[in-house]
Amino acid sequence: MKTPRLIRIASFIFFGSITGFLQAAAIYPIDQATILAGSKFDIKIEFNTVINLGDAEIELNGAPINKIISAQPEFISNENGKGSSILYREVQLTKAGKYQIVARAPQERLQVNWDVYATGPRRVKNVILFIGDGMTIANRTTARVLSKGIQEGKYQGRLAFDDMPSTAMIGTSGSDSLITDSANSMSAYTTGHKTAVNAMGVYVSRASDNLSHPKVETIAELIKRNTKMAVGIVSDAELEDATPGAMVSHTRRRADKQYIADQLLSSGAEVILGGGSAYFYPQSTKGSRRKDEKNLVENFKLKGYQLAFTKQELLSASESRGTKTLFGVFHPDNMDGSLDRLYLKKNTVEQFPNQPDLTEMTQSAIDVLSRNPNGFFLMVEAALIDKFNHPLDWERAAFDTIMLSNAVQIAKDFAKTHPDTLIIVTPDHTHSGSISGVVHDDKPGPLREKVGIYAEAGYPNYPKADIQGYPNKIDVSKRIAFFYGSYPDHYETLHPKMDGTFVPAVKDDSGKYVANPKYLQLQEDAIHVGGNLPSHQESGVHTADDAVLNAMGPGSENFKGFMDNTEVFKIMVQSLGLGSK
Repeated sequence: MKTPRLIRIASFIFFGSITGFLQAAAIYPIDQATILAGSKFDIKIEFNTVINLGDAEIELNGAPINKIISAQPEFISNENGKGSSILYREVQLTKAGKYQIVARAPQERLQVNWDVYATGPRRVKNVILFIGDGMTIANRTTARVLSKGIQEGKYQGRLAFDDMPSTAMIGTSGSDSLITDSANSMSAYTTGHKTAVNAMGVYVSRASDNLSHPKVETIAELIKRNTKMAVGIVSDAELEDATPGAMVSHTRRRADKQYIADQLLSSGAEVILGGGSAYFYPQSTKGSRRKDEKNLVENFKLKGYQLAFTKQELLSASESRGTKTLFGVFHPDNMDGSLDRLYLKKNTVEQFPNQPDLTEMTQSAIDVLSRNPNGFFLMVEAALIDKFNHPLDWERAAFDTIMLSNAVQIAKDFAKTHPDTLIIVTPDHTHSGSISGVVHDDKPGPLREKVGIYAEAGYPNYPKADIQGYPNKIDVSKRIAFFYGSYPDHYETLHPKMDGTFVPAVKDDSGKYVANPKYLQLQEDAIHVGGNLPSHQESGVHTADDAVLNAMGPGSENFKGFMDNTEVFKIMVQSLGLGSK
């Protein structure tokens, strides 16, 4: 008579454990999350069934959760028809240690484990984080060849980050996919939490509103809440793009650019420099991309920021000792890369001739931020390395890697007189490029036969770089043969694109991307390359290859071996002493 009851109990235990395993991600933060003690984050429990709030039992380390946290629960009876949800906003766990949260409902049991870590005392005054967006090993190598030269196998110099004493390999995968994008990879650096592609500052739950997902505090918010330090955000992309956006924003979709612009204004960051001016002007202004009449530029001015819209205005404002806060936007979209600005004058350079270089924005940011006696955190993004890797335009990516090196040198020069500065240089993710040989125009035969490999590669004949580290000619007779491993249909010309950034593929009448016929018209021996990506993909994509991080200064010794991208955040906050002691 007792057998059916025992079977029901055993079935509940078995299937409950299976449900708990499969639905571990239905508690946020997710299983294995590492959390800075004292940081703010949201807890969300998502059940598969509809329950009453009184039917749920939530325990934290074996005790009712309301005995440990003060946040009151928000109950959603049936969220988007998928079951009940319970949400606790702005939770803080101030004591380091292992935490286990268990959520029970009549038909479900969920469980996750977290590691909450503390920090010791502050070790550094300043942190400068450089992001070479999408920078892969081959970008560094090509930049070194072009900038420093190579003779009989020996480079004639180093990039500014080549000789930093600490190196680590960084894993970049997100919570949902082996392949990351800039939003969730940068979010790992700025929050110490994993999240999903296109998300920043949140865990991706089943919420339908982009801004309602469970939030985690960013390093910029931590600094502003707990210290008197200054914060700087610099990018040559739109300031609303994923990398700068992840410094201040909490959204499921990186495309929420108007929201990100609003967050930049409210962040309190002392220096904000980059592109993307279209989201700072009211919609009635020509070229604006806002959907309302907010004038964020005027609001920055009302808050006391010095404003800059050209290189000259930037340098003038930053050199003034009275400037403590600085807002500068220099392009309605992404800014132009160094190859076009300095040499080719293509893309939008003629329309916007007074854009500053990343080096000038970096120097200006350091000049202003260093006036704060309490130290600063500065993020500088060389965004266009990624923007050029995507369309397979390796020469432009190489020039911007050289520009990144020049910007890093400015930080290193600052650190000579401010040794209490931690400098980190890292990609947020990688691309698939590699150097396979040298193209020799004088080799006979069709185009592909002009690629010299092994001993026949020899060396390229780029001219010696100028004082900024750039060769003044790239369409030479012996050129690097650089090939990407992921690509759409395209025509390979084995020549730099002198008329503007490469556009490898265009849509046909069926909506699929096909090789852009422009390049066959420009060069009749161009090689048609069938894509290895889905036909809806117009450009190259990110890879899961490890990112190479370099660092110097106090705390840099903690970067070593293979590390997860969330550990970059951990080392930064430990160096700054931002966690509960």
